[in-house]
Amino acid sequence: MGRFVSVLLLSFLALGIFYLARGEDFNIISPLPRAHGQESKSPRPNDWFPKEARTLGVKDPGLPSLQLSSKSAILVDFDSGETIFGKNPKERLPVASTVKIMTALIALENRKLEDIFTVSENAYRAGENSMDLSPGEKLTLRELLYGLILVSGNDAAVAVAEGVAGSEEKFVEMMNKRARELGLSDTQFVNASGLDLDGQEQYSTSFDMATIARYLWESQVLFREISQTYHWTLGASGEHKAFDLYSDTNLLTTYPGVKGIKPGFTWEAGMCLVTYAENEGKRLLAVVLGSSDRRGEMKELLDYGFASFGIKVSHPGLDL
Repeated sequence: MGRFVSVLLLSFLALGIFYLARGEDFNIISPLPRAHGQESKSPRPNDWFPKEARTLGVKDPGLPSLQLSSKSAILVDFDSGETIFGKNPKERLPVASTVKIMTALIALENRKLEDIFTVSENAYRAGENSMDLSPGEKLTLRELLYGLILVSGNDAAVAVAEGVAGSEEKFVEMMNKRARELGLSDTQFVNASGLDLDGQEQYSTSFDMATIARYLWESQVLFREISQTYHWTLGASGEHKAFDLYSDTNLLTTYPGVKGIKPGFTWEAGMCLVTYAENEGKRLLAVVLGSSDRRGEMKELLDYGFASFGIKVSHPGLDL
C-alpha cells in the first residue's frame, strides 16, 4: 500500500511539472529586449497591457471632470498597469510620429549602440522634420536615436531602418512582427517615421501605444536617458557635421516630473502625445491621439492622475 501511494504521488508530481512546463511554453509571447545582445526573461502580454479597470472612464468624486477634445486617450498607473481614465482607448487612429517609439524599440533590440550607419540619399530626402543629415554621413545608432527622439527626425528614422534591416520595407516588417509578438491586434505600421502615405493605412490605438511605450520605457535604459534629454550636441568629425538638437517633447521642461516620451503631428492624425511622468513615487503614462490641444489636455490628464493618488502638482507656468 505504501509503495502504491508513493508511485501515485510521484505520478501526480510528474504530471504537474509537465503541465507547468507546458504552460510556460505556450504563454510566452515575446522576449524582453536584448541588452546589447543579451537575452532576458520573457514576459506574458498582460505584463504590459493596460488593465481595463472597472472604473474606466468613471470620475472619482471630488476630482475635476475631464472633457478632452482628443479622439482617443488613456491614462495608466505605470506600476500596476491599471487604467485610471480612458476615452475610446481601442479606436484605431493614425498616430503620426509616435510611430518612432516602435522604431526605437526595434533598433535597440537588434543593433549595438556603437554600430555605424551610413546616411542614404533616401534618408536625406525623407522630408518634413529632420535632424539635418546629409547623404554619406556616418553616425552611430546612439547618435541617430537622439535625432529620432529629440527632434523627431524622419531622416534619422529612415537611416535607422535601413541600417538595421537593409531597407525601410524590411524594417517595417520587423515592426509589425514585433507588434504581433507583443499581442497588439490594433496596430499596423507602414513606415518607420509616422508620415502619412497616400493609399497606405497606418494606425494604432492609445491602448496599444501605451503598451509599447510602457514596455520600451521599462526595458531600455538608453531610451529613458534620451527621452529625458532637452539639449544634445555632437561635435563635427571626419564622418559627419556638428549637430545641436533641442527636444520638442511637450511639457518636458514645464510640468514637474515629466520625463518625456514622444509627440507627433500630421494633418491626418492631428496632435498626438505619449508622456511618462513621476511625482512622489507615483509613475503615470498617458496617451492622447487626435487632439486639438495635446499640451493642455496632457496637463489635465496628469493632474487628474496624480490627484487620484492625493498628489497635487504645482505648475504655475502652465496656468497662465
